Amino acid sequence: MSLVTDSILEKLNSLIVVVNKLGKVEYVSPSAKRILGFEPEQLMGDGWWNLTRDNEHERNDIRALALRQLKQDSLAESLPYERLLKTANGAERWILWNTSKGPLNTLVGIGHDITDRKKAEQRLLEKNRELEQHNKDITDSIQYARGIQNAILPDVNKIKSTFKDAFVLYLPKDVVSGDYYFFYRNKNKVFVAAVDCTGHGVPGALMSIIANGILKEVIIKKGIEEPSEILYALDEELFLALNRQNSDGVTSDGMDVAMGVFDLQANTLSYSGAFRPMLMVRNNEIIEFDPNRYPIGFYGDVQKSFVSRTIALEENDTFYFFTDGYCDQFGGELKKKFNRKRFKELLLSAQSMEMEEQESFLQYALLNWRQEEPQMDDILVMGVKI
Repeated sequence: MSLVTDSILEKLNSLIVVVNKLGKVEYVSPSAKRILGFEPEQLMGDGWWNLTRDNEHERNDIRALALRQLKQDSLAESLPYERLLKTANGAERWILWNTSKGPLNTLVGIGHDITDRKKAEQRLLEKNRELEQHNKDITDSIQYARGIQNAILPDVNKIKSTFKDAFVLYLPKDVVSGDYYFFYRNKNKVFVAAVDCTGHGVPGALMSIIANGILKEVIIKKGIEEPSEILYALDEELFLALNRQNSDGVTSDGMDVAMGVFDLQANTLSYSGAFRPMLMVRNNEIIEFDPNRYPIGFYGDVQKSFVSRTIALEENDTFYFFTDGYCDQFGGELKKKFNRKRFKELLLSAQSMEMEEQESFLQYALLNWRQEEPQMDDILVMGVKI
């Protein structure tokens, strides 16, 4: 080759290797010195096979590949392939090879140095492995948290055994939920609540655990039985719990609650709600009990007022305590919310069913409404029949 051509080839970030029909290397471009650290003359003959590879099996394998290609009439369909080569100082370089037939039945290989790209790919793979492990650790932790949250949820069978019939439809949006249902019986008094905490997922789940602790403190330890008084105490205890060590301002997290207290001796139900209503079905008519228009938790400087309402129970009265997840689910042909009106119509249409059937019916109707839409929020519907 001319001096000009050699000068150009020396500066290229590519290798050119020519193999004759006997499998001997008869030309190596001057760039071999810069890329591999070998003088081109060192790589002539069998030097190319022996010096750029440590593994005898790999030497034989690549030489056999070259001999097979030499026997082919055309390499038009030959695909590029990557090979790891050893440099003169013991380092490694990745080379991407393209081969073609040359004059006098020779094989011409043009190799591009892709070491930097391979290193970048390796770093990316390592980062991906780290991320996968990190995600697995997080997922495992959340799954463990679900077990903890499920452990604090009341036993549905106890709810069913207390009333004539009952069901709980509980569908977290994520692995853990910000919705929470409460049940406690003390002699003739039965306490039932549907709680919708701020957020969903892990933050909501943490709030639900706080709600569980405070409800037990207020109802079981302090012995408060009036629903409105329970809400007042819950509001005070939650504010103290969330702001005890908060020096940066008042935390605005909170929860909405529908609280019912059944007196099985007096045959009455007392209800009070913090932004969550209660529904009653009696004689195939649905009645909505409006909540107090205040949440549990920080609500500016507003003076809250929680009021209870007591009603006499009749046989086959059915009560529904629920969060907003079901009614707020988007779906249908127009991708709108299910809404409260449609929810009440659905409950009325299910009154001939047993409560367990109602639970399945509600879940089916929700899935049919959603279709391909994602679940928007945690969902909780609790029904009890007198």
